[in-house]
Amino acid sequence: MRTITLALIMAINGFGIVPIVRGKKAEPGHRIIIGQQKPEKMEKGAAKVVSDFLTAVKKGDNATVAASLHPNVEWNQPGNNRFSGTKKSSTEVFQMVGGMLEVSAHTLELTDVTVTAVNGNTVACLVHWKAVKPTGAVLDVDNIDVYSVENDQIVNAKVYSADLAQEDGFWQR
Repeated sequence: MRTITLALIMAINGFGIVPIVRGKKAEPGHRIIIGQQKPEKMEKGAAKVVSDFLTAVKKGDNATVAASLHPNVEWNQPGNNRFSGTKKSSTEVFQMVGGMLEVSAHTLELTDVTVTAVNGNTVACLVHWKAVKPTGAVLDVDNIDVYSVENDQIVNAKVYSADLAQEDGFWQR
């Protein structure tokens, strides 16, 4: 039983075992998955959804941003500031972003997306944000955003900040 379990784990994780399902042998480097979307298709779909979302954020295309977010998206914003915490809907996410734009005098800008890594329906991105308050306070920070995509919409987002102290100081309570 341990051998079968180990073989299944190795096959699922792609360790060189070629699975056979109903007499069909998978091509080298591919896996046969029953009852699920093929990982390659799922990864391309999730990556495209997130790429389109981030491009829309950069361009200020609110219609595409809204269409990319599931109405019940769960958004986890880090830190200890007025915008930190879990948002439980796209409405709450838009309220948070609207508040950020107001506090930053509409200077908040996604300036760069430098890395996108995909694992199934999860996409991690290294992004860079900049903003300047009328007081002269500056936000210039990298974040790692991790998005989960289902049915061509973002259903979960978790943001990791490279500099929480800077973000907390900029956004304040």
